[in-house]
Amino acid sequence: QVQFVESGGGLVQPGGSLRLSCVASGSVFSTFAVGWYRQAPGEQRELVAILYTGGTTYYANSMKDRFTISRDTAKNTLYLQIDSLKAENTAVYYCQSPGGVAPWGQGAQVTVSS
Repeated sequence: QVQFVESGGGLVQPGGSLRLSCVASGSVFSTFAVGWYRQAPGEQRELVAILYTGGTTYYANSMKDRFTISRDTAKNTLYLQIDSLKAENTAVYYCQSPGGVAPWGQGAQVTVSS
């Protein structure tokens, strides 16, 4: 069973930066497309970005410019770099394959507040 464990969240002031990590059990990122999703309070979970096995990336329109998805296949780790954080970025961030390889994990809580 594939499992994803997110980390790197925290409380950050507006304008700050944060890098989230997602460690997967087994070699996942070389065989599956994997993405970052988020769920803000009172909202449904939404897609943030996708990183395909060939290296191609996709970002939701609202996530462009300040979000960067990357991976380290040797470490089975996926990253999400968020720059110039805004209050609207406050949410729980999850990593998952668009095809639903694993159950949703606990996610990483990102709170942007001054």
